[in-house]
Amino acid sequence: MCTAVTYRTKDFYFGRTLDYEFTYGEEVTVTPRKYPFRFAEEGESAEHFAMIGMAHLANGYPLYYEAVNEKGLAMAGLNFVGNACYHEKKAGKVNLAQYELIPYVLGRCATLKEAVACLKKINVRSIAFSKKYPIAELHWLIADKTGSITAEPTREGLKLYKNPVGVLTNNPPFEMQMLTLSGFMHLSAKPPKNTFAKGVKLRSYSRGMGAVGLPGDLSSPSRFVRAAFVKCNSVSSERETDSVGQFFHILGAVEQQRGCCVLENGETDITAYTSCCNADRGIYYYTTYGNRQISAVDMRKENLGSAELIHYPLVSEEQIKFQN
Repeated sequence: MCTAVTYRTKDFYFGRTLDYEFTYGEEVTVTPRKYPFRFAEEGESAEHFAMIGMAHLANGYPLYYEAVNEKGLAMAGLNFVGNACYHEKKAGKVNLAQYELIPYVLGRCATLKEAVACLKKINVRSIAFSKKYPIAELHWLIADKTGSITAEPTREGLKLYKNPVGVLTNNPPFEMQMLTLSGFMHLSAKPPKNTFAKGVKLRSYSRGMGAVGLPGDLSSPSRFVRAAFVKCNSVSSERETDSVGQFFHILGAVEQQRGCCVLENGETDITAYTSCCNADRGIYYYTTYGNRQISAVDMRKENLGSAELIHYPLVSEEQIKFQN
């Protein structure tokens, strides 16, 4: 269970939580322009836009969970179990496995407009990376500083939806997520007004009563409403540290603590990591469940003209700054 959001001050920011009971040993990964992406049915891309994001490296191939390319286009895949529908090969289409979608789109598209045109040509195939990795059922949030869309693989093909809030969680399908927001039109960041009934005198009994009625559980629809409300009402300065800090506070509204979401197998979901990427500058910030201190990797400090992947293991142990 995950949540992805966008945010904009002076720069454009994109990130997500990854909520799961275990990790695959993911790392912050920079793919330079000349790393050869080999696609199962679409040949090789010998040169492409560089990108940075979180990926599990499988036999030297970056299986990206989310990434941002050097042009500022961002994309994240979130679980869409039971609703994602992949297809057999189709003539006249660009046939891609789901794990190839992020590198293919970010490798050749500089803007959201270009990504939309590209996605309309794509058929998402039911191809696994290997026997070790089952086919992940996903839908995607794609965004740049101009806006956001959601892409969902359905029986009819890959459907694209304008995403006016720049937020995505898991199930249900995106149209239903947006419909859920309609039930919360009454929410306000300001103290509530008494509309209970004529003649019944009621008043606020404490400070901090803004957002009364905002759902607080960990389900996907509730996280969608909560993330959308917090993101759309967020205020921060345009300084990088303030913008990044506010982004982590936005996603802090939907983080999962160990023990609060117990699965059928007895394991518990946790927010394994939270990411925030300054898409304009190519700086990838993250925290992990075990380390609340923000760590960062700057893509533009790497050799983006090379062919070798650059990757950094996550800092997972708590780092505490003593002041005395």
